[in-house]
Amino acid sequence: MSKKDPQGVAVILDYMNENNRPYSAQDVFGNLQKQLGLGKTAVVKAMEQLAQQGKIKEKVYGKQKIYFADQSQFADVSDADLGDLDGRIAELNSQVQTVTQSCKKLDAALKELQSSLTTEEMTKEVEELKQECCACRERLKGIKSADNHVTPEEKEKVYKERNAYLKEWKKRKRLASDMIDSILEGYPKSKKQFLEEVGIETDEDCKVNMPSV
Repeated sequence: MSKKDPQGVAVILDYMNENNRPYSAQDVFGNLQKQLGLGKTAVVKAMEQLAQQGKIKEKVYGKQKIYFADQSQFADVSDADLGDLDGRIAELNSQVQTVTQSCKKLDAALKELQSSLTTEEMTKEVEELKQECCACRERLKGIKSADNHVTPEEKEKVYKERNAYLKEWKKRKRLASDMIDSILEGYPKSKKQFLEEVGIETDEDCKVNMPSV
């Protein structure tokens, strides 16, 4: 916008002729706001001025005014030219679809790269894993060289003691269950009430499960 054109009239006229499509004053204001730096009122006045001068055309639809370039300044377009334009539009639309698909693929690849570790992060993680492996090797080495391993005889002894305790546990549990069942035959209340009154806690109450083996 020059000093001789403080209202941006010339810029708006060039915009209307170059795009050659219908616009409201709001459309022009929104599209040229950054370029012109004008308020909406100034754009409306400029559009009305151009219409009064006959440089652009104006149509009123209800309460809205639509402006478009003066078509008399453009050469007539033949059917063949229109066909060529339609073909070019179809070609460009196809190119747009191709580019859009490529952009989607590139976006997906970018997101995958962004979610991956950087070279520095991978190097750091590899180094940490190496140190962890070294620590595990040292630990394994210490275990293998230790002289306090459990002998097969000691292991067998532990398993025998465990089985003996488990057998006694099952025996006592069965005896207690039989006694309670006998009492309940003449007890007027439920088993739960009987256990609460006597103060007996079952394995289930203590959330203890007897090993199967």
